[in-house]
Amino acid sequence: MPDKGDLGWRLVAGAAAFGAGFVARKAITFGWKRATGNEPPTNPESPEVDLKEAIGWAIVMGVGMEVARLLATRAAANRWHKSTGELPSALRSAVDKAKKVAS
Repeated sequence: MPDKGDLGWRLVAGAAAFGAGFVARKAITFGWKRATGNEPPTNPESPEVDLKEAIGWAIVMGVGMEVARLLATRAAANRWHKSTGELPSALRSAVDKAKKVAS
């Protein structure tokens, strides 16, 4: 069972990723509209959507969402480190974990 620190980190990281995903989706949708002049496909899996458009949307959305999640989680980890003095256990290297167990 994870300790309270792990649970706290999971909540912080989850909230950061959720917020970043929300903002990223809005920004990506806005950027898609500006770049293409069209609304993004609501159902890219549909055969009625042009294959190039569906693939383009999937790539842009996938990369954009993952980059947003990554940046938000890293920012949260930096904030966590500043407030607690150590990284969350999920982000510590194996060497750091071994040192902590040995002490």
